[in-house]
Amino acid sequence: MKTTTTHHGNKFSSFFCNLFGHHYVVSKKVTQHIKEYKCLHCQKEVTTDASGRLSALTPQMQDINSTLEDMYRKRRSRQVPQVA
Repeated sequence: MKTTTTHHGNKFSSFFCNLFGHHYVVSKKVTQHIKEYKCLHCQKEVTTDASGRLSALTPQMQDINSTLEDMYRKRRSRQVPQVA
């Protein structure tokens, strides 16, 4: 499906989010507990922080999440399933 944007798209989207709140969907799974979210309307990106709350996805947080994802992936690949 092709999406079109008008020059009023950003104003309307921000108005919609201010009025009704954001509609976040998971855009990336970093670990089982930490995820990155993106608003469908205004494209705002947030992530879960150490306390489990949503916080803005800054370049610093993106770097932390990518490092954490690499560490998590390496750790999971080293774990060998135990055969009983």
